[in-house]
Amino acid sequence: MALVQFMTPGLALFYGGLVRESSVITIMMQNFATMGLVTVLWFLFLYSMCFGETLEMFGNPATFAGFSGVGMHSEGPVSGIPHLLFAGYQGMFAVITPALMTGCFADRFRFGPYMAFVTLWMVLVYAPFCHWVWGGGWMSEWGVWDFAGGIVVHITAGFSALASLVVVGRRAVPDGMSPQDMDVPHNIPMVATGTAILWFGWFGFNGGSALASDGIAVAAAVNTEIAGSVACFVWMLVDWAINKKPTLVGKCVGAIAGLATVTPAAGFIQPWGAFVIGVVAALACYGLCELRKKLRVDDALDVWGVHGMGGFMGTCLLGLLADPAECGEGGAQPSWCVNPGTVTRSGEQFGKQVAAASICAVYSFVVTVVLLKVIGLVRPIVPTSEEQENMDRAMHGEQAHSPAKAYTATPDIKV
Repeated sequence: MALVQFMTPGLALFYGGLVRESSVITIMMQNFATMGLVTVLWFLFLYSMCFGETLEMFGNPATFAGFSGVGMHSEGPVSGIPHLLFAGYQGMFAVITPALMTGCFADRFRFGPYMAFVTLWMVLVYAPFCHWVWGGGWMSEWGVWDFAGGIVVHITAGFSALASLVVVGRRAVPDGMSPQDMDVPHNIPMVATGTAILWFGWFGFNGGSALASDGIAVAAAVNTEIAGSVACFVWMLVDWAINKKPTLVGKCVGAIAGLATVTPAAGFIQPWGAFVIGVVAALACYGLCELRKKLRVDDALDVWGVHGMGGFMGTCLLGLLADPAECGEGGAQPSWCVNPGTVTRSGEQFGKQVAAASICAVYSFVVTVVLLKVIGLVRPIVPTSEEQENMDRAMHGEQAHSPAKAYTATPDIKV
């Protein structure tokens, strides 16, 4: 739980280093705000909507309202884990998911409407998919698998982020700057620090999703390391070949692509599968990020190309890379099976995974567009072009770095 909680401040540093100096406070504030807002919602009714009893298609918000019946000495949905710990752990996934979207609409979202958007989005997008996939809903019953959040976290956030561009449009380019200048990170060591924290926390994100300290957790953790490292390395090679110089930012983004792509499959695949995912993630996500630039889609920090499509590909690849049929239910499974009695690879399973990922992508996109259009009728979402020039001062009255002080020369003093 603590590892996954630490990922949200890590994401704030990662995003904060990638944006312009005048937007650092704004994007970090949006990330930190989810830790307060979403945790409050989680306690009041959101946990219940995700893991409460099924009410038609959704979780009943009254089942565990105010953590009623969520005890520290009683088991919840998972045997051997206190219910309160399970609720707290799952709450950390809910916290970071809307924060992922902020990298897409950097410089283009007022703080008040952002808070309203996150509140409604968690109810209308996150909670349904969390319940359908992890809470015993229809996707789970249909046979769709998602180990640690490819569907629930990355596809929902990535495609919702892409949808937000329909409403917020492109960033205003200040005088004297080009659109390319808007993509130049203001603090690369900050990006690297955020990446390190995210990578560290991902062992709790993926490894912890085994919900036990066992061989499955070990497999998930090692697969996480392999996929992240391979994608980091391959992205560097591609970057080096195309741009003639390897970049630290490229290595960091590549690592995140690999980590996001392996997430839905981490506890279901062999290490060689994680290696394959790392290669695929680097090549595909790199290509998608370059494509969005050519199409002039202003996804500022490539949330869709890295998280949205990374989660989509990982969800689909699970159907092809999971263990073979002899590791499925029934009979004596071989000792080398990663997660015996669960998902196995097949054409049918691949089809289910593709269908679920596609449903999630379309639903998230459409609902987000409608939601933002409605919010925009009540209050303007996009700041003025003048406010976009310095979002930190306009939205929060703060700035990340104090202006340089003017010092006068001190005359020599004879002693």
